[in-house]
Amino acid sequence: MYALGAYAFLHVPLLILAIFSFNASRFTVWQGFSLHWYAALAQDRELIESAVNSLIIALAATALAAIIGTLAGYALWKRGSVWISGSLYLSLVTPEIITGVSLLAFFQWIFRYLHLRLGMHTVILAHAGFSLAYVVVVILARMRTFDPALEEAALDLGATEFAAFRRVTIPFLAPAIAAAAMLAFTVSIDDYVITSLVAGVDSQTLPMTIYALARRGVNPMLNAVSTIIVVLLGIVVLLSERLRKA
Repeated sequence: MYALGAYAFLHVPLLILAIFSFNASRFTVWQGFSLHWYAALAQDRELIESAVNSLIIALAATALAAIIGTLAGYALWKRGSVWISGSLYLSLVTPEIITGVSLLAFFQWIFRYLHLRLGMHTVILAHAGFSLAYVVVVILARMRTFDPALEEAALDLGATEFAAFRRVTIPFLAPAIAAAAMLAFTVSIDDYVITSLVAGVDSQTLPMTIYALARRGVNPMLNAVSTIIVVLLGIVVLLSERLRKA
């Protein structure tokens, strides 16, 4: 009963938002079913450009985080360092505003010598950075069920260490890598706080545009775009959980 109440508290607002995304009225008074706001969304250039930016950033950050995180997780498993593994959780519990400010200060210090500016590249690096911990945690969880004897058998049969890693370990890790990549993608594409601090004028993402539109007043297009985001990310999360348990 308590669990049902908790789920209702979390998901009923999302359900109401989805329902009113099909409302013909601009206000929260039902005046008939309509796809008008979805059509308006498809014609809004600002939202489309920001959505494309979000996809580019999320895909690039996910690729970086998945590659580096897989290698880091494997190395931590081989090393067996409890302290280093435990330090990963620090980035998961650090408030986003602190992470964003620290990244901004770091970029400003580096760019003082490189003569670069904030832009898509800084957002991608920031997203890859905070997504990395999620990937490593998933990879480590998978590696704890791995039998080292499988790699040892491959080495005994003449395989090099890299060949054993590529042909034995990577196939074993494939479901976890896919799940971690989906998780990283989900975390990246809906981030606002860190992105708003490290983004340039040419790298506005969808959450930033949504927040700006929301501050201007009631806009039913926000209901439509929010519904699309919730549905798509929900599908990604479900697929990620299914792959993680594979």
